[in-house]
Amino acid sequence: MKLTTTALGLVLALAAAPIAAQMYSPPSSAPQQTTTGDQPNQKQPQIQPSSGARKAIVDLQTAVNANEFTKVPGLVAAAQSVAKTKEDRYIIGQLQVKAALAAKDNVMLAAAIDTVAASGYVDQAKVAELYMGLGTTFYNAKDFARAATAYERAASLNPRSPDPLINIAESRYGMGQKAEAVATFQRAIQATIAAGQKPREDLLKRTAGIAYEASLPTAADLSRQWVAAYPSPGSWHDAVAIYRNLNKPDVEGTLVLFRLMQATNSLQGAADYSLFATAAADQSNFNEAKAVIDQGIAANQVDPANPLFRDLIAAMKTKPVATEADLNAALKMAPSAGAQIRIGDRFYGSGNYAKAAEVYRAALGKPGVDANVANLHLGMALARTGDKAGAAAALNAVSGPHAPLAKYWLLYLSTR
Repeated sequence: MKLTTTALGLVLALAAAPIAAQMYSPPSSAPQQTTTGDQPNQKQPQIQPSSGARKAIVDLQTAVNANEFTKVPGLVAAAQSVAKTKEDRYIIGQLQVKAALAAKDNVMLAAAIDTVAASGYVDQAKVAELYMGLGTTFYNAKDFARAATAYERAASLNPRSPDPLINIAESRYGMGQKAEAVATFQRAIQATIAAGQKPREDLLKRTAGIAYEASLPTAADLSRQWVAAYPSPGSWHDAVAIYRNLNKPDVEGTLVLFRLMQATNSLQGAADYSLFATAAADQSNFNEAKAVIDQGIAANQVDPANPLFRDLIAAMKTKPVATEADLNAALKMAPSAGAQIRIGDRFYGSGNYAKAAEVYRAALGKPGVDANVANLHLGMALARTGDKAGAAAALNAVSGPHAPLAKYWLLYLSTR
């Protein structure tokens, strides 16, 4: 994500007109400021030093113009000792800035910005921009600690803006402080929301990405926040991948997540289809495994000759694919609640979500049922039928280790 930047030269020009020509040149040669529209050019206001500080400032200006940088610190101190007005202090700061830029000395530049800020001549908003520009100068030099300090000054002067916070976070990341970076990004997100605005997608994605990179417990929540604001196949794919990679779910959890990716059209590439089909086959749900492979072939994501699929497809030819009549016959044998849920999964894998929901509901009434598993599967099936209220009720009833999976499906409902 790019930093929010401010050019120091531009900010200084906005803060006030360049001082050297204005103080000592004839009015006819004073710098002009072009206005927009049809308005004529107008002279910028002149900045005059006090009589007591004039000589010291002229001495400083002479050294700066001559690039005699070793003399600058002593002349700055001399000028500051006799400065009486905010204009005096501002002029000194401007000359320090000019010297620092010419010398390419970022530490000197920081001192110069401090002088300008302390002068009282520039309003708070423009001082904040100065520190933003200073921070970016340090950031580009990979001096991340000083960059963070400058951005923190900008944040203190403009507490409602998320931009300084974003740049502080990037500086923290540059220092390897990933957890601190994520916390600061979150402050920027909250500042944006508090201002009545929607956080940018790159900000949400960046925050979730760094949290994942640092294996932070907040990574899953942050990825869901990203999807909630910007639901798309790409955000869904990455959010589910973050959860899977951090939590390493079992086959049951893996299938729940891949079914969600299927529902959100976020399956990407042969690897996703291979893992999905293999997980289904591991539960002997050959109906679903075959359907997934067929879907991948239709989407030009699966090459049947690819070693990822060649052996699986060959094995599938030896496995029975249950018909609806077969599944209904199995239900009449009064299986256990667990077996009934597996039969429901076969209806689900075949795309018969309404019948799957009916079977899951029946399983909920059987003794020994794992209600969390049954409600999770019921919520998934109802979500695919379009019954948002019924799906939400079932998913909200899920607790324990399956609750995080239910959250992803509840998010799916909220984005429909």
